[in-house]
Amino acid sequence: MERIEFQPEQLEHFLSQREKQPVKIEEIALLGSQTTGAAALKGLGYGRPLRVTYSAQDQQKQIVIRRVNQNEFGRETNADRVGEVWRNFHTFNRLPQHVRAYDMIGVGRDGRLQSVGDVAEIYLLTEYAPGRPYAEDLAIIRDAGAFTAQDIKRAVSLARYLADIHAVKRDDPILWRRRLRDLVGHGEGVMGLTDSYRLDETVYSFTSEEELRGIETAVNQWRWRLKPQSHRLSQVHGDFHPFNILFQNGTQFTLLDRSRGEWGEPADDVCCLMINYLFFSLQRGAGLAEPFSSLYRTFWETYLAQSGDEELLAGAAPWIAWRALVLASPQWYPTLNEATRCRLLTLARNVLADDVFDWQQINRYLRRDA
Repeated sequence: MERIEFQPEQLEHFLSQREKQPVKIEEIALLGSQTTGAAALKGLGYGRPLRVTYSAQDQQKQIVIRRVNQNEFGRETNADRVGEVWRNFHTFNRLPQHVRAYDMIGVGRDGRLQSVGDVAEIYLLTEYAPGRPYAEDLAIIRDAGAFTAQDIKRAVSLARYLADIHAVKRDDPILWRRRLRDLVGHGEGVMGLTDSYRLDETVYSFTSEEELRGIETAVNQWRWRLKPQSHRLSQVHGDFHPFNILFQNGTQFTLLDRSRGEWGEPADDVCCLMINYLFFSLQRGAGLAEPFSSLYRTFWETYLAQSGDEELLAGAAPWIAWRALVLASPQWYPTLNEATRCRLLTLARNVLADDVFDWQQINRYLRRDA
C-alpha cells in the first residue's frame, strides 16, 4: 500500500464535513514524537498514529488517525491491512472500556479523504463474460468417452497461458513464506479442508482422523522444505480450476475468480487444473485413462516445454494434496462415490511421501500399497 499523502487543508475539509460545521485544525502530531504539521502527515505513511487537535464552535477536540502497517505477521498484502482496519472499526466499540472507533477513512489517489464508516457490505462489480465453463467440456468428454481436436487445442492453450503468466517473478521472501503458510493453515487451505470433514460429527468409511492428520502433518513438513525456495514466487491465478475458465469459440477463454493473491507457486495453478483431468477420469474408472490421459499428457508436455520449469515437479506435492482434499470433500462434492474419494486421498498421501512428483505415473499414486 502506498504511503498516505494528503494535505492539512484536505483533512480540515473532511473534519468539517464530518462535524457538519466549520473546523479549524490547531495541531497535527505523531503520537510519541515531536514531529508536527505536514511532516507528521507524511510520517503517518510509515504506520505511526497521528493525533489531530481541532476546534469546532470554540470546542476543542482530538482524534487519532491510525494506519495498519505492512509486516510479515499476516499483514503482507493490501487486502490484509484493509481487512484489519475493517475488523478494528467493527469491534473496538463492542468491548467495554476500549478506545472508541469513530470512522473509517478512505484516501483517494488524489489525496482526497472520504468516510466509509457507514459501509456495511462491500460488493465487487465486474464485466459479464460470455462462454461455457471448461468443466462442461470435461463432463461431455467423460460422458462421450472421447475427445475432439478442439479439446487438445484447449489443453495446449491453457498450458501456454500458465507458462506465460508464471514467467513473471517477484523477489519477496516474506510473501513467499506467507503463501506457504496459507497453504497449510488458512481456512481455504489444508487445515480448513481437513476440518471440513467433521469426523467428530460423521463417520466416513473412506477416511479417518489418522489419515487426515497425517496429510496435514506431511504438508507442513513440505512447507519447511520449500521455505528457502522464494525464487519461485510467481504471478498466479490462484484458483485455476475448470469452473473458473470460460471458453468462447475455439481456444479463446476468460478467467473468473482469481483467489488468494496475485503471487504464489506456479504448481498451485498447474496442479489445480491437471488434477481435474484425473478427477473426471475417476468418474469413469479407477484411474487416469482415455479419453483424459491424452489431455493430461498434452497439458503437462506443453507446460513443461513452454516454461522449462522442471523444478516445479520437486515442489508440487503439497499443492496436489490440497486439491485432492478439496475434490474428496463431502461438502464440496457431495455426490461423489466413496471409492473415488478414497483414491483421491490416497493420491494425497502418496505424492507427499515422494521427493519428486512423477506426472507420467500418476496412477501409481492411486494405489494404497504404493
